[in-house]
This record gives sequence, structure tokens and C-alpha cells, in this order.
Amino acid sequence: MKLKPLFDRIVLLPKKAEETKGGILLPSVAQEKSQIAKVVAVGQGGTCDGKDTPMLVKLGDEVLFSKYAGVEFEDNGQTFIIVRQADILAVIE
Repeated sequence: MKLKPLFDRIVLLPKKAEETKGGILLPSVAQEKSQIAKVVAVGQGGTCDGKDTPMLVKLGDEVLFSKYAGVEFEDNGQTFIIVRQADILAVIE
């Protein structure tokens, strides 16, 4: 599937959560979700309050995003998240 996000939306591929240390096994539903992801698709930007909003992230960037942001969907066994640019907190360099 090839996605083309609209306006200021970004498609992210979340990194896997870190394994727990100390040998304690937690089921996947009990583990915290990672807030770090790779940008796999970027919209063309949009307008907010009558001003153009340029896209500040690009394909391949690693970003930190808000914990409860976006819409999750699954394709070919991989989980993706679509967020608005405002939900991106930082670009990790």
C-alpha cells in the first residue's frame, strides 16, 4: 500500500519498545508504546489561521511525537501512525 498523507499530516513507523531489563516479561499490551518513530510519508502542508504551514520534517527523519496523538492502522503486519505536524515534538539528530 502506498500512502500519500493530506495537508499537514505525517505517516510514522514507530520503533519497537525497549525490552525490559532484569528478566521480567511483560505482555505487549502492558508495555509502554514507543514515542520515537521514523517518517515514511509527508503531506504537502496546509494553511492554519490563514497562514501557510510549511512542512518541517522530511522522509527518513527520526522524530519524537505526542504519546496519545494520531490514528493507528496496520498494513502487512506493520503498525503505522498518522499524525498532524503539530503532534511532532522534536526531530532526533
